[in-house]
Amino acid sequence: MTLLGQSVGSLFTAYDAFCLLTPDIFIDTMGYAFALGFCKLLFPSVPTGAYVHYPTISTDMLSSLNAAVSDAPKLGVNAGKGTGTKGAAKKVYWEIFAKLYSWVGSSIDVVMTNSTWTQNHIKSLWGPYRNPSSSEEIAVVYPPVAVEELESEIEVSRASEAQREKILLYIAQFRPEKNHTLVLNSFAEFVKSGSEASNAKLVLVGSVRDDTDSKRVYELRLLVNELHIKESVEFHLDASWPEILEWLRKSSVGVNGMWNEHFGIGVVEYQAAGLIGVVHDSGGPKIDIVTEVDGQPTGFHATTEKEFAAGFEKALSLGSEALEWRERARVSARRFTEEEFTNRWIAQMEKLVKLRIKGPEDEAKRDTHFVPGFHM
Repeated sequence: MTLLGQSVGSLFTAYDAFCLLTPDIFIDTMGYAFALGFCKLLFPSVPTGAYVHYPTISTDMLSSLNAAVSDAPKLGVNAGKGTGTKGAAKKVYWEIFAKLYSWVGSSIDVVMTNSTWTQNHIKSLWGPYRNPSSSEEIAVVYPPVAVEELESEIEVSRASEAQREKILLYIAQFRPEKNHTLVLNSFAEFVKSGSEASNAKLVLVGSVRDDTDSKRVYELRLLVNELHIKESVEFHLDASWPEILEWLRKSSVGVNGMWNEHFGIGVVEYQAAGLIGVVHDSGGPKIDIVTEVDGQPTGFHATTEKEFAAGFEKALSLGSEALEWRERARVSARRFTEEEFTNRWIAQMEKLVKLRIKGPEDEAKRDTHFVPGFHM
């Protein structure tokens, strides 16, 4: 009942906030759509805005219940759990929750999403319930990434190519959905190909949150031994930012193995550092980040182990063309700077301000609106 529990909990948080201050404009950036609906119920004239990083429930989540259990690593922890009595109950619960989520989402005046993937899901969930005149107002506002810092710290030039090594870098927390298993199996297949590029190294950098993550890392180390790639794989846990910068500076390829990652800040950091991406053919990395620049590619997309292995081969075999790919990747990353975020954010805030300031009659209406228990 986590979905419902968090949503109900957000109502209590919102109530506490409203008791302290009646807002002129109310914006949620945490994903608490129910709190926004609650605000609209209490204060109809107060404009509301949402910056959605990830839908609380998505059509992918609903469809994953009917997927094969074997697809769980790539489709999420609930893949295949729609069978039996418990599964049927879960389906009904999720479908009802999705309806409620869509209903409260339809009340929000200005909606922003952090990626095209999230935008598409929010449109499919909230769009049918929203006012037709505002259904196209769902805007993509990419989150700010430290692109400028990476550009200043890491050189991308003909001279810097000498520092690049045959390193495949995967920066990701050691969580199930990051699918390190897929990356390791793909790398093992790549190594077994025996090509000139197959003497590369795979470096896994990520944080460990708790004992569960520690156990996962242990299991991944066992898998490395089973795949006979121990000499070619390194684990670096809880690395500091200077250490991460050093790996970005000397690596050649950036890897992403997560299915339907909603955006992918790490992939943007790869590009800003000049790495050539080999990323999952889904979500933000596919739609928004590893895209063409001036009609030319900036990386490779893959889904299966064979496709990832082929992507590793292609990325490490570019030779003198590699620098051109790195330069295009860096150009691509400039769409995600803090300045770009600020400009897009302000454009959406202006819409909310215009909704708030409509004239003296609206101000008078708001001043006379009273809800028992709240100080206006």
